[in-house]
Order: sequence, then C-alpha cells, then structure tokens
Amino acid sequence: MALGRFACIVLAMPNLADIRAAHAIIRPHIHRTPVLTSSSLNREFGLELFFKCENFQKIGAFKARGATHAVLTASAAEVQGGVVTHSSGNHAAAIARAAALRGVPGYIVMPSNAPRVKVESVQRYGGRITFCEPTAAARAQAAAQLQDETGAVLIHPFDNDAVIAGQGTAALELLEAVPDLTAIAAPVGGGGLMSGTALAATELKPGIEVWAAEPALADDAARSLESGVLQPPADSTTIADGLRTGLSERTFRILQGRLKGVARAPEELIATAMHRVWQTMKILIEPSAAVPLAALLAGTLPARGRLGVILTGGNVEPRWP
Repeated sequence: MALGRFACIVLAMPNLADIRAAHAIIRPHIHRTPVLTSSSLNREFGLELFFKCENFQKIGAFKARGATHAVLTASAAEVQGGVVTHSSGNHAAAIARAAALRGVPGYIVMPSNAPRVKVESVQRYGGRITFCEPTAAARAQAAAQLQDETGAVLIHPFDNDAVIAGQGTAALELLEAVPDLTAIAAPVGGGGLMSGTALAATELKPGIEVWAAEPALADDAARSLESGVLQPPADSTTIADGLRTGLSERTFRILQGRLKGVARAPEELIATAMHRVWQTMKILIEPSAAVPLAALLAGTLPARGRLGVILTGGNVEPRWP
C-alpha cells in the first residue's frame, strides 16, 4: 500500500523484522562495511570505541542502504515515471544509484550550495539534477514540480518507512559484529538513520543506551525531544551540511522514548574530531560523521563502556595546509 505519492511499503512503524527483511533485499547491492577500532582513541576517551565505517559504503555513505531499499521495493507502477528526491548530497547520490539499479530515471533536486564532491557523485550515477535555492521550501517545491512533470514518485530522504528500515541495517550489522555493546551513537539530522538505529538497537539489545548527536548550531532534535514538541530547524551554517535538516513527525515519533539523549557538538570540535579520525585511523570521514566523536570531546555524550559509533560517510574534499 502506498501513501499518496510517497514510495514505500507503509508500516505502522518499522520493526526488527522489517529491518532484517530490508537487509536481505539490499545485501547484494551494498557493502557490509567493516567495524574498526583505535587503541589511541580508546585511551583518550577511557572507553572502547567500535566504528561502523559507512564511509566505505557504496556512494561513500550509509544513505545507500535506505535509498536502495525504498527504490527496489517500490511497485512497478510507482516507479513507471522514475523516482525523484531532494537532498544536499548523499541521499541524492544514493537515489541516483538505486534508480540506475532499477533501470528508471532518477530526478534529483539539489540546493545551489551543495558540496561539489556530492554533485559530482550524483552525476557519476546518472542522476538528472535540478538546482534550487538552498531552502527547505524551495527543495520541496522543485521536487513537487518534477513529480507533476514526469510522474516520478518521491523517495523522501528520511520521512519514509522503507528508507528508515534500510538505514537500520547499519546498526543491525554493527550489533551482529559486536553484540556486547553498552551504547550506540549516530548523528541525527532528519532522523532516518537515527530512527532505524534506535529501532534495531533497542529491539536487538533491550537496555542498550542509544545516543543521537547533532551540531549545536542545528539542534532542533535536542530541542524537540527536550520539549516534547517537534521544533522546526533553524537556518544553519554548520560545517556538518548533512545535518541541517530537521526531524519529521514520523522520525520524531520513533525517537521519543528510545533515546538516552541528544548530545550537542560545538562547531569547532566537529572539525577537530574529523581531523582526529583522519590522523589517527587513517580513514577519510566527512564533518557530519564526526559529530558523535565531537560530542565525546565536548563531554556532552557521557557514554561509558563499549560504544558503537556509526561513521556515516566520507564524501568530503580534504584541504591540506
């Protein structure tokens, strides 16, 4: 059953069975990314860190999981005119790739200030880009216009149950690899990954602490969960460009009661954490992926014991001194 023009199998709320089913569907089309450790970072933070490296995922980010699941499970009638989305980057590339896998056109609305590395990624996968002003309203309007012109179905970056179930497969793999984690943390923007992570983790391991981390300059998730009322995102210039979006009613509802807390990360520590991973672990991550580690540096994420961290992506252009 479809909801309006949104492509997904509509679920009351995705559960562990849905996440396992999503994993079976997307497994041939994604990487099972490694879980890495760092003795240096363990000593620095006084806990055991396990990094789920989605920077090594297809398209360089976890977004390949949810987009692939949503596109592959949409009906033939739904995707007859292709698929459309709006995204600042990683979801855009993931939809372009998934559309190519399905053999349908992928129409991508991107803000005019999208990072060049992410625009080029969409182009490599054959996505048909429409640029718009860098506002949520402009993105939604441009996507709706493309739907009307092409008949394409919208695959929302996070407000979609099939996307959420696909994103939850990252936590599923992490807990299969390290079943005795005491806590798990991931960045939160629109909340698709965080919702899938919270659903998978709390069902697989009741009692595990689930932490969200977001930039202090884009803290609508923290404000929403603290107040109990969904708060709109403020215009933000955070370096973590993938986290500038706000929660939807769907993701807000899923996260309520499932999170231990939302940790705010100061802007200056996001860049510090990103470079720390580059230098210590010798892997490339983007600013959004560094936000949980930045929250650890700031002391706003007080996890202890064995902490799993989802490194969400690595699509960034390094600038060396």
